[in-house]
Amino acid sequence: MRPFNCNESPLKQAVLDGLNLLSNEIKQSIHLLNNGEDNCILCNLESIKDTLNHIESVAGSFYLKCYLANYTDKFEEIATCMEKLSAQRIGALIVIEREDPLDQLIQKGTDIGAILTPALLESIFYPGSPLHDGAVLIRQNKIISAANFLPMATEIFEGSKFGARHRAAIGLTEHSDALVLVVSEETGKISFALNGNLYPIQTMN
Repeated sequence: MRPFNCNESPLKQAVLDGLNLLSNEIKQSIHLLNNGEDNCILCNLESIKDTLNHIESVAGSFYLKCYLANYTDKFEEIATCMEKLSAQRIGALIVIEREDPLDQLIQKGTDIGAILTPALLESIFYPGSPLHDGAVLIRQNKIISAANFLPMATEIFEGSKFGARHRAAIGLTEHSDALVLVVSEETGKISFALNGNLYPIQTMN
């Protein structure tokens, strides 16, 4: 795999800048609250929430790149594909195999065995494609198979709006160290699952 230095990523600086901004916003709210009952901080709290959501998204992008870099040289190509699918609100489920073998955890679909390219990856998920249902399995720089089915999450997410793709992504990562990328068909939002948790990531849209 190509060496990738997470410490030199501009996304890391963006996360640090966001955290510093968040710290200043919190300090300002504390100052206002301590200096008079007439100072309503509800607007400040709304801004803090927006800032925190943005930081979470940028941090997701940062850690995703760091997590992928050790297991595939194609992380830039994968990111390009996810952006395009997100812009078109085309649902997608992409599994990146890491240390744990996944053959016994997934219901295998159709063998592909081709070097990963954005065009090939996108074409699999286009509506009407015979392979668009299910997950793509990526091992290092190759698309191993498509139309795979993953184990669903064991936890019941009360009141959540997680669809089948998100629950499948969480389910596989409850049982392995795989990293699973999801594009929501409804919103176009991108997230990734790792260790049974789901994280949003920043998009250009």
